[in-house]
Amino acid sequence: MPRPLLLAPALLLAACIPFTASPARAPMVLVPAGPFIMGSDAAERSWAYGASSPVARQARWYDDEPRRVVSLPAFWIDRFLVTHGDYLAFVRATGHRVPGISKAEYLAQGFLVHDYDREVTRFLWRGGEPPPGLEAHPVVLVSAADAEAYCRWRGSREGRLLRLPTEEEWETAARGTDGRWFPWGMTWEPQRLNSAEAGPLFTTPVTAYPQGQSPYGMFDAAGNVFEWTASRYPDGRRVMKGAGSWDDEAGISRPAARHGRPPASRHILFGFRCVGPAEVAGPYGRK
Repeated sequence: MPRPLLLAPALLLAACIPFTASPARAPMVLVPAGPFIMGSDAAERSWAYGASSPVARQARWYDDEPRRVVSLPAFWIDRFLVTHGDYLAFVRATGHRVPGISKAEYLAQGFLVHDYDREVTRFLWRGGEPPPGLEAHPVVLVSAADAEAYCRWRGSREGRLLRLPTEEEWETAARGTDGRWFPWGMTWEPQRLNSAEAGPLFTTPVTAYPQGQSPYGMFDAAGNVFEWTASRYPDGRRVMKGAGSWDDEAGISRPAARHGRPPASRHILFGFRCVGPAEVAGPYGRK
């Protein structure tokens, strides 16, 4: 196991103190400033390929996870993924388009893993409303621009700048400082997350897996949905994090895992959360 980077007790305590939420705000947790181990080493990648389909091994999905130490300033990040219910408030307040995609648009994206009529339609909004019963599930079928618009809107209501996390911010919030393979440690435990191995093969409420939260208290630090970030590949694709989704296997369900998608993509496996500046205390809690 990698040697951990140690944090001062005061910072560890601060990282676990969310602000008291009101109906207009989602809880956030503080990630302290400092270094963390990012990416995967040979041992982690070897395990991941062994726990993945032949397609992952043949395409070398996990080779693009460079191991290095990164130092970041402190920041706040949403404890929970943005839900359909959260997004509904945004749509009603701004008139922004509802989450969704037509069959022609979906097929044009090249995402052929899921059948549109049987699977994608389960997540479509109708009459300006989320699918019944999914209000507490992560919102999906939103593009990177949609996610950024939501963060800006919520930030304007809270009087602060909110945005999508960078890849580095998301990964340290999900795994902590010591290079662990999973949010909870070094051992694969499928009951801790919503993945294809032990989940319902559908999204779940964002509070459903407290046993899978990160060292800082971030829920769904692995599983449920992939997440948009603000980071880009050289070709313009956005870096997707999220440590796998409800439809993914163990090998990709690691915070170090990454892949890219065009920012206009809308998919039933893609959601998001927001980050905010650490220098603002206010309703976020105590610094």
